[in-house]
Amino acid sequence: MLVAWVATPWALAPHSLLLAVGSVIVLVTALAVFVTPGDNGMERERILVPVPGAVTICVVLIHFVAAIVSSWAAWPTWAAVVVTALAATSLVAEQPRWRSLLAGQSSYD
Repeated sequence: MLVAWVATPWALAPHSLLLAVGSVIVLVTALAVFVTPGDNGMERERILVPVPGAVTICVVLIHFVAAIVSSWAAWPTWAAVVVTALAATSLVAEQPRWRSLLAGQSSYD
């Protein structure tokens, strides 16, 4: 997610500073606002907008796509390859959490 927050504005800045700033605001706020209760120990009282697990998964996938596309657009090829490999690894590592989110369980192991 950190790569998405860095690479996306980096790729958009040559076109529009407003879009670059807006992309960071959208990416960061999506994670802070839309949360599945019980995910990562979040309690319903601390969540602004509770959402089903599928929405949380979509937000994470948007971050993966933003990181990959933006790194290929703005960074050297070797860096984009590293980002793509990290995103693929994260995609595999997220599977237990995603299964838990889709099953509606409040926590995962």
